This record gives sequence, structure tokens and C-alpha cells, in this order.
Amino acid sequence: MIVHKLKHVLIALSTLFCTMSLLGQQYDLLLKNGTLIDAKSGTNKAMDVAISEGRIAEIANNISIKKAKTVVYADGLIVTPGLLDIHGHVFFGTDENGMYSGGMSSVAPDNFTFRSGVTTIVDAGSSGWRNFNVFKKQTIDNSKTRVLAFLNIVGSGMKGGVIEQNVNDMDPKLTAKLVMGHPEIVGVKLAHYEGYEWEPLERAVEAGVMADVPVMVDFGGSKPALSLKTLFLEKLRAGDIFTHTYASLNSRGKVVDANGKVESFALEAQKKGIIFDVGHGGGSFAFEQAVPAMEQGFKPNAISTDLHIGSMNGGMKDILNIMSKFLNMNMPLTEVIASVTWNPAQYIKRPDLGHLEVGSVADVTLLKIREGKFGFVDTKGKKMMGNKNLECELTIKDGTVVYDLNGLSSQIWKE
Repeated sequence: MIVHKLKHVLIALSTLFCTMSLLGQQYDLLLKNGTLIDAKSGTNKAMDVAISEGRIAEIANNISIKKAKTVVYADGLIVTPGLLDIHGHVFFGTDENGMYSGGMSSVAPDNFTFRSGVTTIVDAGSSGWRNFNVFKKQTIDNSKTRVLAFLNIVGSGMKGGVIEQNVNDMDPKLTAKLVMGHPEIVGVKLAHYEGYEWEPLERAVEAGVMADVPVMVDFGGSKPALSLKTLFLEKLRAGDIFTHTYASLNSRGKVVDANGKVESFALEAQKKGIIFDVGHGGGSFAFEQAVPAMEQGFKPNAISTDLHIGSMNGGMKDILNIMSKFLNMNMPLTEVIASVTWNPAQYIKRPDLGHLEVGSVADVTLLKIREGKFGFVDTKGKKMMGNKNLECELTIKDGTVVYDLNGLSSQIWKE
């Protein structure tokens, strides 16, 4: 009888201790011993980060592991806000005439984002005012990745060919109206126009003014080429975005001249507030432009992929590959991180993203810098060697681990 009672007492005590232990676990996830780099706060030091109910709950020098249900030891890793890719094409579909707008040139976001640390991707004008609702229903509403969008000034979006040359389909009022009715739309896009005239750009800017959002411009294609100087200093507003900054194309002006010198008007434009975005893509990034530009201090404001089927397996690969290129062109790591987190978040007027502070959304990326001998390729097939390469170890979206390369958040299996 005594043994039986003692057994019940021990079970009750064990249950009590387990309950007390669980009550003490106030955090869902604890990232411990990593180096936190956060551009908004200017943090660049070892800090623990605790997550609860999809939000950042505490950031401190030392948070007890007893407070967390799951502990990720991030020794030797960089802890950053979830990466924000400001230029991709994710309005995927099977329309053989759709190209990037519901066609097979765009890609499904979840297939490419989390494994490279991206938690938010901005579709750069694949849809227009005629078919944004299809894009929203199909992709935005059904992706685990946070998908935002620049709305194309062309009503049908990026369907290519003559469709994107139709000035009559570039309606500023209808574009602005749709932008203002959807928080997922963060700007207006003009791309692929080949005529020697400014009207398409002016219509895009008009829509941007009405909706109070930035305009992203994929510029060029006309022969003779329209002036970049006029574009930067007369046509675009501070806060508007020039993508494919380091492209070397015969159909468009270049930011670095034939003598390897950065154009003075490009430097002036950046001081004015024009945002220069990498937009690497499959044909829009050349070392012959990027290397001398970096040597002369003409750095990108934002690093982005221009993700699509023509770029993902070429020189671009993913956002980490592009970040690594700039790291090996001596861009400080803190600036590289800023260009894919807090900087683009501000450009698209989403200050809720791109930073880590108590109360902010728990989108977090853990990166590792590998050291060795690495080759990086541009869109002209030229190679640059480097000794640093960024790799994503773990990605957290809204407080949930969505990618874990080496099982940092998992328990060891035992037979």
C-alpha cells in the first residue's frame, strides 16, 4: 500500500515539474549565439533572439535556453531579417503566350525563395491592371512566401512582343486605382518598351504620383537609345527605382562609360534619391560594369535577382550568389545585408519588414560565410574569382522554420 501511494506521489511530482517546465518555456524558438546584423538598429554583434507567436519576443545578450521550446544554436552564423528580393517574376502559369504574365517564363516562388533565405519577394510587373486579380488569387494568396507586386503600366502585364508596346493599354488612372485598392501592390513597373518616346514612362510616373508609390523602370530597347541622363535627372522622382543597374547592353545606355569611368549623372542621380537596383537576371549584369562601378564607390541601393526561368540556372543562380559577388567586390557585409533587408523595405514603403526588433514579424534568415575558392559568373559568361560565398542555413517565416539545411532546429534521431 505504501509503495503504491509513493508511486502516485512520484507521478504527481513528475507531472507538476513537467507542467512548471512547460510554463517556463515562454518562447517558441530561441536563436542562440549568432551574430545579429540588423541595418535598421545598426546592430552587428552576438545577440540571442527569441520568437513567440510569430513575432520577435526578446533580443538580448544572453537568453536562457530554459525559456524556449526549441533552441537553435547559431554559433558562427549570421542572423539577419528575412531577405527581401525586390525584383522577381512569379506569376507562373501554362499560357503559351503569357511569358511572365501567367506564362512559363515565371516561376513558382516557394520553389526558390526559402532555400536562399528569402521570405518576401516582389513580383516586378508580371501582371497589369487587367490580370492582377488572377495573379493574386493564383500566386499571392496561395504562396507561403510573402509575395508583393509592382503593377505593370501595361494592362496585360509582361506578355511580350507587341502587347508590351501598346501605349493605349497603359492607363495611369486604372493602374493607380488598382494599386490603391490592394496593399500587396507596392509600386508601378515599366519594362520592355522599345519606342523612342517618353510617353510610356510618363504614364507610369503619373500612376505612381496618383497612388503615391515608387516606379521601377526596366529601361531601354529603342534605337537610338533614349538618354539615361534625361531619365535620371528629369523624368524619375527621388524614390523611383532603376533596375538592371550594371547591365551592358547595346540597346541601352550604361552607368560606366567606355573608359571605365562612372557617369557623373549616375552619381548625381543617386545623391538625388534615385534607387539603383541590381536586377541581375539572365542578361542584365556584367562585371565590366559592376567592378569599375564598385571600385569608384557607385554601389547598389538594392540587390535583387530578377528571378525567372532564363536566370535561375545561369550566372544569377539565387540572391545569395549575387550577394556573394558584391561581398567579393569588397562591399561591406553590413551593406550587403542592408541591401536585401531594410533598404528595399523602405523603398517599397513596408517598414514592417526588413528588420528585427521586439514586436516585429519573425522573418529571420541564418547565413554562413564559407571561405575557399569560388567562381562567380555574369550574364556575359565572364568569371570572377572570390574567396567568400554565402550559404543559407535556416529560414524562418512568421516564426515557423520553413527551411533548415542541416537540421539545426531538429532533435537528434536515436534508434
